Amino acid sequence: MNKKVLLTGIKPTAVPHLGNYFGAIKPALSLVSNGDYDARLFIADYHSINTIRDPELLRQYVYEVAATWLSCGLDPEKVLLYRQSSVPETLELNIILNAFTAKGLMNRAHAYKAAVDRNREKDNPDDHGINMGLYTYPILMAADILLFDANYVPVGKDQVQHVEMACDIAQAINHNYGKELLTIPEYIIDEETQLVVGMDGRKMSKSYGNSIELFLKEKPLKKTLNKIVTNSQEIEEPKDPDTCNVFALYKLFATKEQQNELAAKYRAGGMGWGHAKSELFEVVNAELQPIRDKYYDLMDNKDYIDEVLKKGAEKARNIAAQKILLMRKAIGID
Repeated sequence: MNKKVLLTGIKPTAVPHLGNYFGAIKPALSLVSNGDYDARLFIADYHSINTIRDPELLRQYVYEVAATWLSCGLDPEKVLLYRQSSVPETLELNIILNAFTAKGLMNRAHAYKAAVDRNREKDNPDDHGINMGLYTYPILMAADILLFDANYVPVGKDQVQHVEMACDIAQAINHNYGKELLTIPEYIIDEETQLVVGMDGRKMSKSYGNSIELFLKEKPLKKTLNKIVTNSQEIEEPKDPDTCNVFALYKLFATKEQQNELAAKYRAGGMGWGHAKSELFEVVNAELQPIRDKYYDLMDNKDYIDEVLKKGAEKARNIAAQKILLMRKAIGID
């Protein structure tokens, strides 16, 4: 029996942060660790050129993302890892999907609507500074998913709409041609980690400038964690762990026993924010140190990363070529 296909990607638009780690990388690796899925993980470099216009910076980010997956435990012999740009069939499917995507659907995309809202707040025209890459982002994401017959797509809560749009587009094509040309995907959300809190209490995001880089070394990591926003309560005052940015991050790394112990200290009073942040540093550093060491070893050996991505591209193109041949025949341009 064929395994179900699990696919996910990450954009190389900045150094990976804890939101990426808990929102995409760790859940995906957890899902594929037992071998139940045919896992296909990619670096979404086409998506990144909407914002990254420096070629050297983009190349560096691609290496960083690849090194991140590998250092976090991805086995390239068992999981397909490839660059999106190494699979030009993605762009051919993207063209086909465009022909079946209503403009109104794109108007409802969260990223586009958010950009329009920001323009209105600044009294700019609605589409000021908005390129077609951002506007049609959900179609390219649909091509990423549908090209590889993904059954399941692990995503953060803010990406659910994009998977739903991929379903809508695939269903339109299947209905038009009267056959199941494209697999209808389902999204997977880890309810425990779907929202990773940033340093200011908002969702951790590169665009908010509140993210914590995944591979900070010990001193910079401790310095960054000490900048997490807290309230002005005095040391002797009891504190509520459930409304604390520090504790929200602590829960992601700590055991249940550790969480209960620190929560009790919060509620008892007599604990300052410096102590809470120190406790946070200990659990964060304990988990990240082994993968951080491996990450820097990989970044010093980019030839290995190149070889992994080259082999991944060859396998990915073989799969993608078959899907495009099927699509070409179905739509009449073979």
